[in-house]
Amino acid sequence: MNSKELFTALSLLEKEKGIPMDYMLEQIERAIKTACKNSKNQPSGEDGNDNLVFRIDPEKNVFDVKRVLTVVEEVERPEFEISLEDARKKRKKIELGDEYLQPLDPKHLFRIGISSARNVIRQGIRDGEKGQMLQEFKSRLGELVTAVVERVDPVSGTVTLKIGKAVATLPKSEQVGDRVLREGDNIKVLVADIKDNERGPKAMISRTSAELVKRLFEQEVPEIYDGIVEIKSIAREAGSRTKMAVCSNDENVDAIGSCIGTRGDRVNGIVAELGGEKIDIIEYSEQPDAFIAAALSPAKVLGVEILDADAKSCKVTVPDGQLSLAIGNKGQNVRLAARLTGWKIDIRPESGFYGEDEDSDSEEA
Repeated sequence: MNSKELFTALSLLEKEKGIPMDYMLEQIERAIKTACKNSKNQPSGEDGNDNLVFRIDPEKNVFDVKRVLTVVEEVERPEFEISLEDARKKRKKIELGDEYLQPLDPKHLFRIGISSARNVIRQGIRDGEKGQMLQEFKSRLGELVTAVVERVDPVSGTVTLKIGKAVATLPKSEQVGDRVLREGDNIKVLVADIKDNERGPKAMISRTSAELVKRLFEQEVPEIYDGIVEIKSIAREAGSRTKMAVCSNDENVDAIGSCIGTRGDRVNGIVAELGGEKIDIIEYSEQPDAFIAAALSPAKVLGVEILDADAKSCKVTVPDGQLSLAIGNKGQNVRLAARLTGWKIDIRPESGFYGEDEDSDSEEA
C-alpha cells in the first residue's frame, strides 16, 4: 500500500465509521514505533530502535518515516548507529556523534514485525469505534430515541437494536404490551443509563420506565414541550397502567385536554406505542385532598381526611359501590394513586361495611 492508498483508506474509514483520520494516523505512528521497538535483530537482546521522525501530510499524500541513528567510527549496534563513511555518502558535512535520519524501508518494517503493527492498528480501530459509540450513547442519555430492530432472539426474546451508528439490546423484561417485534421495525426506547466495560460501552435501554411515558408526551404534545403544560408526576406499571398528573401554566390552556388531543389522537398514539397500556391523565393540585381524590380516578371520592400531614397519610371515603373501582384490580388503582401523590392512602366505604370479597385497603407511596 502506498501513501495515497493509505490516506484514501483512512478517509473512507472516517466516513463509514466516524473515526477521525488524525486519530488513526496517531495509532499508525504508535504501531510503527512498537514494531521497531520489538525488532528481534539485536544480538544483545535489547529493544529495537524506536527513535523515529515522522513527516505526514495527507493533502500531499506524504507519509515518510525516518529512523534516528548516531554517526560512529565503527558500527556495533546497526539498529542505532551508522558509520561516518556511510553517512557521508548522503551528507558530506556530517560528523561523528551527529544524528543521521535514515529512511525506514517498508520491507524492513515487514521484517521487524508488521504483524505487531497490524494488531496495534486494529486495536486503534476498535478503540475508535468504542469511543464513537460511547459518545453516541452519552449524547442521547435520558432521551427518547427511535431504534431499528435488527434481530429478535427466538429463545430469550431479547431484541438487538440499531440506534444511529450504535448497537444496543432490549431484554424481554424491558418490553411491554403484546406487540410482536420483527426485524426492520421502528420502536421508541429510552436511553436510561450507560455502562462502560471491557467489551465496550453498553446502553441500558428501557421501555418500562415512567420516564419513557413522559418523553412520549413531550414529543407528542407541543404544550408540554413548550412548558405551557407541566407533567408533575407519573406512576407506572409498565404494560398495564399509567397515571400522570399534569397542570397548566396558562389559564387559557386545558392541561388534560392538551394531552388527550382532538378526539383522543395524542394519547391514543402513545397508548398504541405502548401496546395498549391504559393511561389516566389527572389534574394536579397543590391541595393534597383534591390531588388524592383526582388520583383515585375513575372512582368517585366522597371525602379525604388528612390523618398526619408530616407522615403524609390520609383516609379516603368512597361510595360503597365504588370501593372495588377505587382499589382496582389486585390493588393497582390505589397503589398507583399512592405513588403518584406520595401519600399513604387508606380507603373506606361510605357505610363502613366491607363486603365478603372487599377488604379494607391502604397503600404507601
